[in-house]
Amino acid sequence: MSSAKTTSLQTLMGKAQQALSRNHWFEAERLAAKALDMARAEGDFNLMARITLPLQEARRQRMQIAFDSKKVVVLSELPGSDFDLQPACYLIQPPLVGADTRRMRLLALEREIPAMFLCREPKTQLGLCPIVAIGQVTIRTRIDPPRTWEKPTLSWYIEACEQLGDAAIETLDRMADTARQVDGLLERLDAMPDHEKLHQALAEVCKEAAQAYAGLTPPPRAAVRGRAGEAIAQGPDAAEAE
Repeated sequence: MSSAKTTSLQTLMGKAQQALSRNHWFEAERLAAKALDMARAEGDFNLMARITLPLQEARRQRMQIAFDSKKVVVLSELPGSDFDLQPACYLIQPPLVGADTRRMRLLALEREIPAMFLCREPKTQLGLCPIVAIGQVTIRTRIDPPRTWEKPTLSWYIEACEQLGDAAIETLDRMADTARQVDGLLERLDAMPDHEKLHQALAEVCKEAAQAYAGLTPPPRAAVRGRAGEAIAQGPDAAEAE
């Protein structure tokens, strides 16, 4: 990596740490996410592993604010421009879809509102609840529905988010080249940025990639998907749940 790029990355990381120390979670997240992309472009997997720590912490803090609200808001239609988007846990359901959920999540980030977003689909014939996240890949799994469909509890919501992120990790091809595993986890984080274990998995795979490519030039990042949903990471129970 050139000295100029090294300095730029170090500056970004320093600013992200400063933002964390000031409790400016959204600023810290933006800076760390940018640094992560830059480090992947340079093939610096060790640096990527380091960057995931402040990125995870920034996202954990804003996620906790949403959970602390203890509000689960069910939405089945897109809110108007005058909708008061608040710190809460939003459950998006038909006729809205995963793409609508992603748009709302990006809007909350833009407005710096600490909110969580999860999309569920109609129950399967077996009575399971499909949940989905869309980004550079689509992540989908099927879980037990809430005891009361119309009024899901916060504990169900949190567990659903965990299971969706876990499904994303389980679908990673661990036999693939380590650089491609890194790219696969970056795609999954784009769809599920609020899952702590995904960040931890990324850090571990980055360390493996750093060892695998020590003294070598790693391949460039795999082409980012041009359209959300082109690749689908189905949970391990998908076939049985249809």
